[in-house]
Amino acid sequence: MAIDRVVLVHGAFADGYCWAKVIPLLTARDLDVIAVQSPLTSLADDVAAVRRIVEQHETPVVLVGHAWGGVVITEAGSHPRVNGLVYVAAGAPEAGQSFDGWRKDYDPEPGAAEIKPYGDGYVALTREGARKHLAQDLSQDEADAVYAMQGPLAVRCYSDPICRPAWAAKPCWYIVAAQDHTIPAQLQRDSAARMNAETLVLESSHMPMLSHPRAVADVIAAAAAAL
Repeated sequence: MAIDRVVLVHGAFADGYCWAKVIPLLTARDLDVIAVQSPLTSLADDVAAVRRIVEQHETPVVLVGHAWGGVVITEAGSHPRVNGLVYVAAGAPEAGQSFDGWRKDYDPEPGAAEIKPYGDGYVALTREGARKHLAQDLSQDEADAVYAMQGPLAVRCYSDPICRPAWAAKPCWYIVAAQDHTIPAQLQRDSAARMNAETLVLESSHMPMLSHPRAVADVIAAAAAAL
């Protein structure tokens, strides 16, 4: 039986706006779509925001996570109403592992240098980082919009560990962003292989949902149809 509900989870230095091009493509296929506005204050807080939406209806859902949002769906996806997971250039830690632990064996991408302190305990991405490393395949106006609407991230988020990774027990799909300057593309490929995820590689920046929205929507719709 196909699933008709999709919950989209944005990453760090972003908000629900990042799904703006994908949402109408999914709703045109009669999918009920909700984009979470994650607080980005801790893993537990972001997971709670996702589960609050999942529990609004009794029907099963597909969770879609981008970047840090992948860590969130890895934890939130253990909810019994979640039937599958779609990772978009996203974190996928193992049990007991944090986002930082997941990526520690890989060289940092150039975008990491553009993450700067933003008040006590928070960080944010610079405008230059958005233009050159987060969304380098978008127009400058679009990259500036991503920068302007980003949510500052609590530093603690990247060290909060996963308890039970949902990808170990549920079907997964993974979109690799081959030109990602934020999360190493090889880390994405390795994670997709470890998860036994159905995988698509796009020649994209870290924001494939904005630069390749139709391809991203196709994967999400295929996941919903397969479950």
